[in-house]
Amino acid sequence: MRVLRDEIVDGTRAPGSRLVEREIAAELGVSRLPVRDALRGLVGEGLVQPRPRTWAVVREFSTTDISDLHEIRSALETLGFRLAAQRRTRAGLAKLRADLDAELSAAARGDGAAARRAAADFHETVTELADNAMLSELELTLRSRMRWLLGQHDDFATMAEEHEALYRAIEARDVAGVAELAERHLATSSDKLAARRSRAAAAE
Repeated sequence: MRVLRDEIVDGTRAPGSRLVEREIAAELGVSRLPVRDALRGLVGEGLVQPRPRTWAVVREFSTTDISDLHEIRSALETLGFRLAAQRRTRAGLAKLRADLDAELSAAARGDGAAARRAAADFHETVTELADNAMLSELELTLRSRMRWLLGQHDDFATMAEEHEALYRAIEARDVAGVAELAERHLATSSDKLAARRSRAAAAE
């Protein structure tokens, strides 16, 4: 399932693409049963929409879907960053720094897929640092859709720079500062996504 999930989140399998059990099984060199299980799991994660019998399609997120995701992300991440700044540990900071370094390195060499994954790892580690079981449970439920959302831009350098600032605020336990930076980061992400979708629409 991880391979299929990554291909959908990274955009290798575009929205609306058909996902046929026998074809995917042949591509991956596995039987159809694990592919069927994987598709069922991805339906539950909100990345795939089922169709009759033995196929499905990659979900096409509507403007309303994206707006809803942004609203949920805003609420959860603002809380997560604030709690992370209050509760971060030395080990947690080391993990967050490793995620950030991976993102900065990928952005510098122009590896978009790696930069997006590292950026998503950064956000998930922030949730770990928040040390709130309910928040972690909610994040896990939405993780795949949030990873998709976080990947809907191509300005990797700007995102990495904002993550650097957020890391430093968490490191300094600057709760007020990290809340302000998180709000700015959410606005930047929204603007970048809107710009990308506008360019895509104009190219059609």
